[in-house]
Amino acid sequence: MTQPKPQPGILDIELYIGGKSTVHGVQDILKLSSNENPNGPPMSAQQALAAAATTLHRYPGSDHSGLRNALADVHGIDVNKIICGCGSDELISFLCQAYSGPGVEVIHTSHGFLMYKLYAMAAGATIVSVPEADRYVNVDSILAAITPCTGLIFVANPGNPTGTKISDTDIARLIERAPKDVLIVLDGAYADYIEGWDGGASFVESHSNVVMLRTLSKMYGLGGLRVGWGYGPKHVIDVLNRVRGPFNLSAPSLAAGEAAVLDRDFVINHRIQNNTARSWLADELAALGVASDPSEANFILARFSDQTHAEACDDYLQAVGILVRRVGGYGLPQALRITVPDMVGCARVVAGIKAFLEQAA
Repeated sequence: MTQPKPQPGILDIELYIGGKSTVHGVQDILKLSSNENPNGPPMSAQQALAAAATTLHRYPGSDHSGLRNALADVHGIDVNKIICGCGSDELISFLCQAYSGPGVEVIHTSHGFLMYKLYAMAAGATIVSVPEADRYVNVDSILAAITPCTGLIFVANPGNPTGTKISDTDIARLIERAPKDVLIVLDGAYADYIEGWDGGASFVESHSNVVMLRTLSKMYGLGGLRVGWGYGPKHVIDVLNRVRGPFNLSAPSLAAGEAAVLDRDFVINHRIQNNTARSWLADELAALGVASDPSEANFILARFSDQTHAEACDDYLQAVGILVRRVGGYGLPQALRITVPDMVGCARVVAGIKAFLEQAA
């Protein structure tokens, strides 16, 4: 039967599957599969969201000026070089749509965020996956993969699902040695968890081919509203705004996002809570023989002896209501990504994995 056909390559894209949130027949779920803030969003953002309910009959502003000005003020950056998206995912899509396509190569690292690959494939680009070094981005591997066809390079820093971070010195070397007509995207979705680090903003200010991406889904607890932002050279932001829909963010999302960004105490307090709990969780699991790399994000990547062992642990944890994330799709089948909960949740995770290991012994 004759039927419409999608563009070549579209059917080769594997559907993205989010982290589990329920298990049939299991109550008291501790969801640690999507890197969500265990505290929820700031109260200021909740209040702004409620207030926005009275204006739902109005279209949102198309220039996102309130949110952009808040971001510029908090981060000390140029408001004219900021773009907002429906999560940073949408901005990845814009970048692939505008700067890749048939005949263009898009480089990402082997354990990098899956959406780089999916959006590049949707644009018809050629995917080039380069190896990491012990779950750290390897700048030399990226540089060796660059060809005259390279258009985009995506670097998640800190990485997801690894949690590892490379230094600004490494990033500077990548930017210095890459061709100036290749756009380098520094994805700092978890940069808020690193005190005093700008996520790559300084590289944007000193180079014409560097873009930084950020999100309000993690630190700010606004995953359900889908608010992300990017910072880049004016010529790149102008291009992205030409493919951006005029009302890509809702009025409630903009209002809650602006309030959250301006709530500096919330960020300080949650960063301390997360980083303290993260260290404790990693140390306690290490004492059980479950290793993880130093994480700079709101999760750890727990490593087991092999894929069978990791999946058996995940099955056990699901049975007791603890939901973590398998990461075989990221080339790490022997690992489980565990979002950092509060200390009560951390203790529950440790107890669950300890019980599994004792049972499996």
